Amino acid sequence: MTSPARILVIGEINVDFVFKGCHAFPAPGCEVLADDFVMTPGSSSMICAMGLARLGNRVMFHGLLGTDASGLFCMQALRDAGIDVSSLSPDPALRTGVTASLSTPQDRALVTFPGAMSELRADEIVDEWLQAASHLHISSYYLQKGLRAGCRELFARAKSAGLSTSLDPGFDPAQQWGDDLLETLSEVDIFLPNEKELLAITGCSDLHAALRFAQNGHTRTVVKRGRQGATSLQGEQWLNVPAYPIHAIDTTGAGDSFDAGFLHAWLRDMPWVDCMRWGSACGGLSTRGVGGTTRQATAIEAETLMRETP
Repeated sequence: MTSPARILVIGEINVDFVFKGCHAFPAPGCEVLADDFVMTPGSSSMICAMGLARLGNRVMFHGLLGTDASGLFCMQALRDAGIDVSSLSPDPALRTGVTASLSTPQDRALVTFPGAMSELRADEIVDEWLQAASHLHISSYYLQKGLRAGCRELFARAKSAGLSTSLDPGFDPAQQWGDDLLETLSEVDIFLPNEKELLAITGCSDLHAALRFAQNGHTRTVVKRGRQGATSLQGEQWLNVPAYPIHAIDTTGAGDSFDAGFLHAWLRDMPWVDCMRWGSACGGLSTRGVGGTTRQATAIEAETLMRETP
């Protein structure tokens, strides 16, 4: 299978402190125990980029980071994954972001110090990076406050340069959501929210209504639904792909690995429902280990799971 030209991922850089197997989520004034802990490369953008590279794609990553231990750890992790980090320049004036992920077998909760991720601006993305790529992916729209203002224009620049585009909005910590994302989608080919995010963004209480509301005649939306799989709308046909039966150790970053699997297939012109299956397989396989990147799928692993699971 021929690999497409380089994928440019633009986004936040932070390290994840993952507390796995929390006996409960902490309440004020209380302490809870976890069964395991791991420090891993984090952030939606990094996890997606590393998932794409693990599947055999050529990936370039750009974001901001400090010269602190967290920043150097993340930069080395990207290098080790075979990702082009030539645009990264650690800045001693910045502090790299940190996320604490508290994971139970049923769900997870996140606490994030944004650090440098809020400082990235769209006008810092140079034309040469776009011209060298075939696809632009951006994650964490709401966390990247500096990038958000120019995100629509950046996608338009990418489109003019001949790139396809994708966006994973992530959660809005302020829970204000805003109409600007729906306007930005006019320049986006693939929209990859989870169910909770899409309902909040559209203001709808029903998933089908939300998917119809998000339609703009250009953007195609795939909704990640965790253990319920994924749902999309193709014309007037509803497409549902179930989650694969995998014993989950930790769900941190599973949606970002879904993005990687989906884009890996879509950039190879696979049928839409097969792209959803690739996303589901890669998202599920990533839950085999602690943290978002420790057990991401290879292409062979994903293909084997899809072939052996009805």
